[in-house]
Amino acid sequence: MFERPHLQVIASRVQEPRRFIQVLFGPRQVGKTTLIGQLLQKIKLPSHFASADAVAASNSVWLEQQWEIARLRMDQEESQEFLVVIDEIQKISNWSETVKLLWDNDTRSNRGLKVILLGSSRLLLQQGLTESLAGRFETTYMGHWSFLEMQQAFDWNSNQYAWFGGYPGSASLINEEQRWKSYVQQSLIESSISRDILMLTRIDKPALMKRLFELGCMYSGQILSFTKMMGQLQDAGNTTTLSHYLDLLNTAGLLAGIEKYSTNLIHKRSSSPKFQVHNTALISANSNDLFNDILIRPGDWGRIVESAIGAHLINHSITDGFSLYYWRERNEEVDFVLEKKGKVIAIEVKSGVAQTSSGMSAFKKAFNPDKVLLVGNAGYPWQDFLQIKPVDLF
Repeated sequence: MFERPHLQVIASRVQEPRRFIQVLFGPRQVGKTTLIGQLLQKIKLPSHFASADAVAASNSVWLEQQWEIARLRMDQEESQEFLVVIDEIQKISNWSETVKLLWDNDTRSNRGLKVILLGSSRLLLQQGLTESLAGRFETTYMGHWSFLEMQQAFDWNSNQYAWFGGYPGSASLINEEQRWKSYVQQSLIESSISRDILMLTRIDKPALMKRLFELGCMYSGQILSFTKMMGQLQDAGNTTTLSHYLDLLNTAGLLAGIEKYSTNLIHKRSSSPKFQVHNTALISANSNDLFNDILIRPGDWGRIVESAIGAHLINHSITDGFSLYYWRERNEEVDFVLEKKGKVIAIEVKSGVAQTSSGMSAFKKAFNPDKVLLVGNAGYPWQDFLQIKPVDLF
């Protein structure tokens, strides 16, 4: 069975003598639970696994009960160390306060209980960690599968990855594309929006959020002002509502609104967002097009390729700690701008039909970036770019 690199990282932490709280979070269907199953087979440590997926949100007592089961089993087995794993932890209200209380009790009792918490809501997990568990935890973000991972696990080529994206659970269905689309729509998109956003956060207009997501998939790779969004969405409320919903979709690993690059923070925050999916499967599943048809339309295929590059960049920006922007001034545009510790890299993506742009020259004159890179036609092959770690460009 294919093993993601996160497995070795977490296994090494589990095998250290010290106690820890390890938080593993990321979008749905990227293999977090599978990875823990592989971990439990690999390590020589007694453990207890429980999932809060079907537990009532108000039931923090359930969490205490699972913790107590782990304590009892640890005593029964007369083990000096024991691992407790809780999946879908964000489903439990005030989970971080409960974990803090239980962890501190074990600390005072000198009990060698180690903890792994799994969750798919980045926003709720980060809030809980910041508020209650400061200094007690380590985090690992497990993002969408990269091209290299899908290639190694399923022998995919770059075109397949650009269209079908990085959901390993759907890989076996791509030869039945309508069935694949239904699976992604129902098991991935609907589940992520309903379980990771609507059930856990107060949303006054859930239908609007779903329409915003569909609009973002349709326009992935394009810049759209909130005013124009409101013109395309019925009952759109105000720009603040749309911005908030877009932030929530981003934390669920679905759809981001990339900000415009500027040295002025206010200009960044007030810019029109550039839609960017975290996984190109979200575009394809909502499209009427089929893989073999869109491949022979260079203009449309070029937009898929740019979204695949954008998804590659946005996933790595989370794991590797760099900021991702676009830049546009009048008719001049740069597709992606990467920033880390004061260093700036500008990337232009050209694929499909021939394109001409003076955007890179204008950006270089205005900001003097450390590097400029052309990906695609007459530049670095986009297929090869999907195999590199963007942070290595710095």
